[in-house]
Order: sequence, then structure tokens, then C-alpha cells
Amino acid sequence: MNSRGKPLGEHSQDTHSMAQDEMIRLRGMHLAPYIQLATTLIGKRRRSGGNMFRHQIDTMAILMDYGYIDAILLKASVIHDLLEDIPDFERDRILEIDDESPLVFKLVMEVTRRQVESKGEFLTRILEYGSPLALVLKAADRISNMISVGYTTDVEFIRRYTDETERYIYPIAERANPVMRAELEELVRTRRDFLSRCFEI
Repeated sequence: MNSRGKPLGEHSQDTHSMAQDEMIRLRGMHLAPYIQLATTLIGKRRRSGGNMFRHQIDTMAILMDYGYIDAILLKASVIHDLLEDIPDFERDRILEIDDESPLVFKLVMEVTRRQVESKGEFLTRILEYGSPLALVLKAADRISNMISVGYTTDVEFIRRYTDETERYIYPIAERANPVMRAELEELVRTRRDFLSRCFEI
């Protein structure tokens, strides 16, 4: 929710720009060191093109679009895949950044898949035990990923990913922010429309 108590996903003419108090909060967040750590992901390519660094920044932008101006959440969003994609990353580099680093690290760990977890177990853990911030972060992460799915033509991957989104992510997004769930439903619909056209040809 934004400072006006309404998700920015429900845009009206007066919610397109950031409020002054939100800008002041953002300016004091000390985000740069976290973004610098995220640049380690520039070398990690994505199936749909681009790299994992761009995905981190996109996830943060989605959160801001929905009006989330929370320091812990935004800091975690720009490094949310860091420990999963670079398992030997020195965790102290996160923990020593600032006073909020332990909470940022804890949130990142909530949305990091453990080696012993299947994908379903991982997503079920977030749904059943995730903090409110973890639910919101995972919903924004999946919105970014579903948008990227629009740039791949791998039919089997699209089918598997949309099914996974419907089964596991819809309930997460419903708890996090129903407007996020509505966006995910629309993204899934467009991908399934693409699949149906593929089989019509």
C-alpha cells in the first residue's frame, strides 16, 4: 500500500507521481550499496534475454509502482536472487552495509530457495511461513518473471511456468496484495492465449 493507503496498481490521475513524503523516505534509504552488490549478477544471463541484475532492478520498480516505499523491502528486492544465483557469495558483504542489513538479509533468505527444496516446497514454504514482506516481494518477483516470459517462445517452459504461477503464486499474491494477483492473472491469460495460437497454426 502507498502512503495514501491504496496500491499504486489502482492508478488514478493523482497517484502516478510519487508523493513528497515518499520521495524523502526514498532519498534517505541508502540503496546504492545494495545496488552495487546486485551488479555481481550482470554476468548471469536470463532465458528471456538480459541478465539477473536487470531483473533485480525491475522487481524494485514493480514494488515502487505498487506504492511500496519500505526500506527493508526495497533493499532486499535489489539483491533477492544474489545468494541463490551465487551460492558462494560472502554474506558478510550484505550484513556489514548498514543498521538494516540483518533485516534485509533475513528477508532475502526467506525468498531464497534452499538446496534441499523442490520448487513446489520452496513456494509452499513462502506461502505458509513467509512474512508479509516476503509475500509481497515474491509476488513482485513473479510479476517481473511473467513479463519476461513474454519474450520466450519455448512452449513447454511457458506452459510449466504459467501452471506454476497459478498453483503456487496466486495464493501468495492474494495474501500480499490482491491487485498484484489480478496483474498475474492477466499475464497468465496472455501467455495462455499465445500457447493456444501456437497450436492453432
